Amino acid sequence: MNKLTTIIAAAASLAIAFVSSSITANAGDVLDNVLATKTLRVAAGTDWGTISFLNDKHELDGSDVDLAKAIAEKLGVKVEFVTPGWDIITSGKWQGRWDMAMGEMVPTKARAEKLDFHVYAYSPAVAIVHKDSKAAKLSDLDGKVIGVSTNSVQESYANHTLIADWVGAQPIEFQFTPGNVKIYGTVNIALDDLRLGDGVRLGAVLGDQEDVAGALKAGYPVKELAESLFFSPGAMSVLRGDKEFSDKIAEALQSVRDDGTLSKILVKWYGMDRSVKQ
Repeated sequence: MNKLTTIIAAAASLAIAFVSSSITANAGDVLDNVLATKTLRVAAGTDWGTISFLNDKHELDGSDVDLAKAIAEKLGVKVEFVTPGWDIITSGKWQGRWDMAMGEMVPTKARAEKLDFHVYAYSPAVAIVHKDSKAAKLSDLDGKVIGVSTNSVQESYANHTLIADWVGAQPIEFQFTPGNVKIYGTVNIALDDLRLGDGVRLGAVLGDQEDVAGALKAGYPVKELAESLFFSPGAMSVLRGDKEFSDKIAEALQSVRDDGTLSKILVKWYGMDRSVKQ
C-alpha cells in the first residue's frame, strides 16, 4: 500500500469512527466520564411545563429536574443541565454534549434504534381546548386547526401516522381528522396561541395531562376534553451502546423508586403518583 492510499484509508477510518460515535455511545465511555468528572450532564427543557421550566429565579425547576438530581445523588455525582431542542434529543445526535435526557419520552421502536429507555411515569395524551370551546368530545375537533409539539407522538397522532409500538400499548384509534396540523417547538408555545381564544389561531392543542395541569396553574383559560387520545409511558433516555452506563441509570432509577423518592417527586408536582400505570 503506497503512502497516499494509506493516508486516504486512515482518513476514511477516522470519518467512520466519528460518525459512529456521534450516533451511539462506546461501551463504558459515558459511565467512565461521569464518574471521572463527578458530573452527570442532563438534557432538559426550559419550557416543558411542570416537567421542567425556568422558575422566578431563572433556574430550572420541575419534576424532571428533581428526579435528575435524585439520580445523580444515587450515582454520587453532581448534575449539570443543558437545554437542547426536543428534535435534537430525539434524533440521537448528541455528540457527547450530554449523558442523559429527561422529558418523559415515549419509547417507540423507531427511537429505540438510537436510544435506551428507562420508564418512570405514565400519562394519557389529551386534547386541550379553550374554555369557550363548544367541543365536548374528540370527534368535535374534526376539521379544526390542531397545535402539536414537533417530533412528538401527539404530532404523529394528529397526522394519523402513530403506531403504538411501546410495551403494553393498546391499538390506536384516530378519533378525529384535523383540518390542519400546526407544529410548535414546545406544547407551551402552542398553548400560548390557544389562550388567545377558541379558533383564533387554534381549535385545540394535543399534549399530555401534565400539560393541562401546568396551563391551569399558570392561569390559562383552557380545559381538557374528557376522552383521552391514548395512554403511554414516559422515559428518560441514554444513547445506545454503553450498556454499563444504561444499567447504572436503571439501577439508580430503581433505587429512587424503591425508597419512595420517585413517588414523592411526582405527588409533589402533580398531586398523584404517576410512576404507577393506572
